[in-house]
Parts: sequence; structure tokens; C-alpha cells
Amino acid sequence: MNMGEKIYFTSESVTEGHPDKVADQIADALLDAYLEKDPGSRVAVEIMVTSNYVLLAGEVTSQARIDVEPVVRQVIKDIGYVYEDLGFDYLGAQIEVRLHAQSPDIARGVDIDQARGKALGAGDQGIMYGYACEETEELMPLPIMLAHQLACRLAAVRKEGTLPYLRPDGKTQVTVEYVAGRPSRVEAVVVSAQHTAEVDMATLRADLAREVIHPAIPASLLDERCRFFINPTGRFVIGGPHGDTGATGRKAMVDTYGGLARHGGGSFSGKDPTKVDRSASYTLRQAAKSIVAAGLARRCELRAAYVIGEPVPVSLGVETFGSGRLADPEILALFQRHFDLTPSGMIAGLGLQRPIYRATAVYGHFGRPYDGWLFPWEAVRSL
Repeated sequence: MNMGEKIYFTSESVTEGHPDKVADQIADALLDAYLEKDPGSRVAVEIMVTSNYVLLAGEVTSQARIDVEPVVRQVIKDIGYVYEDLGFDYLGAQIEVRLHAQSPDIARGVDIDQARGKALGAGDQGIMYGYACEETEELMPLPIMLAHQLACRLAAVRKEGTLPYLRPDGKTQVTVEYVAGRPSRVEAVVVSAQHTAEVDMATLRADLAREVIHPAIPASLLDERCRFFINPTGRFVIGGPHGDTGATGRKAMVDTYGGLARHGGGSFSGKDPTKVDRSASYTLRQAAKSIVAAGLARRCELRAAYVIGEPVPVSLGVETFGSGRLADPEILALFQRHFDLTPSGMIAGLGLQRPIYRATAVYGHFGRPYDGWLFPWEAVRSL
């Protein structure tokens, strides 16, 4: 980030009813279903959703036998697609399954071979990043945390019946003003909420300002210059998969750091932890958070690159953006001493073969508790 006098940075979030997030939640619910019965399951599932249609495609190799259709319908029901007039509902959706076993060419590079002394290899090539900063208690960037808080609140007032005319789809966006590299105030807030046809825009905008924006954003960050954009195009009745096709992996910035850190481009959802897109991103987040929590830097971005079938990263890097108490090479050496970045080490260190993934598939993978407990990669380690 530019450390000049004043800049603005914007991040977005979406609710669980957003079509891309519907796809992510289905993918991770299927992953959980397999891991619950067989922790060694290899899963790489992609989901596409559109008007009353769900396509499941990808690879599954597992000792478990899962009837996938009830899993899919339960996710859709839990999200809130329970009305036929939404054009996508849990009873009416057609579900098409196109799953097959993992390619043996990939498996032979990844599988452990004790006879040959071969460790578990990375499930794919790629570059992964982890990030942390001092902007919030969670050591996350402020814009993405505020955007998630808005999206969570938007979902809550729908589910609790506070605003019964709301429907599952929704998007939020927050622009934060930074002065000398530190967040100062909120410049703009965007909330777009799907709704029934009967509600008028004046009522909806007043309700969302009162029930969503003001409870979600601290008053200390709002002033008379802050602009609210509530359903800026007006009517938002047609939404969800009926309004826009959704697919897994299309909300990478929502899932991670809101754009304030780099991203390798790989999807998280629907992938078991042998895929380093997922396990390495989680481990790098824990490491970056531990470095910032220890006071070694105000901002820290870590990266690791992998080759398919190889257990050890081919390169590692650290960037503290001039905020480190130690030089970056010293922090990198400390990081390497305390974190095992092999797939086996990351899976064991974070307990990643548990069915914990559906909970990650909406409102971000980082910086938040779920049902009162922290995701394992959010636990700070001593350095």
C-alpha cells in the first residue's frame, strides 16, 4: 500500500445466497461429507449453479460412499432458497452429478510411498500467500473485515425475521480512507440486498441503514462525509442463481484479504488439504499472523511456491513493507524454523483432515471465529 498522505482502499463481501457462494458452500459441504467418513479422501469438486440447476463435476477418490443429492439440497435449504418464486429452490433444483476418481497420473505423484521413502507430495503446482496486519484485533485488513460484518449482519436480519422481505442474495462493499498508511475513516458503504417485489425503496433503504450499516460499522469510523449506497440500482428482486450463474472459486478476494494482499488464483472450496492451494494458504496465514502478533512486523505477507508431487516448496518469500523490527531475511529464517510447509506437516499441524470446511465457505476463511471457536490457522503460535 502507498504510504503517502491519503489513499482509499475498497473491499467487498457477499452473503451466503450469492450464486458464487452457493457453489462454494455446496463444494465444501461435499468435502466435509467425504472427510467425515474417510479422512483420507481426495476431493477436487467444482460446482456451477444457475436457474434451478446444479452441476457437480470433478474428482473424488474415497473409501466413503456418499449420496450427494441430499447434501446439496440441504445446503440450498439452509441458505434460504425455500421459495419456488425465487427461480432456485432446494426442492425444485435439478442436480446433475459428473464425478469420477482422481487421475492415477496425479495420484502417483502425490501419494506416500513408504517403500521408496517418498513423502506426501503437493497435490498441484501453485503459488500461495498468507497475510496479516495490525489494522484490526483479528490482524486483518479493516476494509474486508467491515465488508464481512455488513454481509453477516445483512444475513442475520433476514434469518431472524427483523426484515422479513429480504431474500438470500446480497453484496456489500466498504471504502476506507488511509492517512499515512493507517485507516482513518470510512469513505463509502455499499449494501445491495435481494428483496420481495412489494417493499418500496425508501423503506428498504431506511431499514438497511438502521438495521445493517449502523450496527455493523463502528460509529467512530462514520462521519457526515461518508456516503451510503443502498441498492443503488433500485429494484433487486431477481437474484441468486436465477439472476446470475455461480461457480466455485470466483470470490478469491472475498475469501482472503479483500485485495490488500496478493493471491495465487487457486480456489479453496471443494479441495481436500493435499491441495496446497488450501493447506499452504492456511499455514501461511497462521505464520503471518504469528509474526505480526509477536511484534516482529506491523504488516507481513508470506509466499510459497510448490511443484506437483514434491513435498517441499521450491521457493519461499517474505515482505514486511518496511514495517519489520527485523530484516526480512531474518523473519524468513524464523518462519522456516517454526513452520513445516510439507503437505503432511501442514495437514497434521492444523488438523486439516477434519470436516470443518463448509463453515469457511462464506464470510471469509481468515480473521473470524465460527460458532465460538477459531479456525485452527487463526491460532497464534509462539516464535
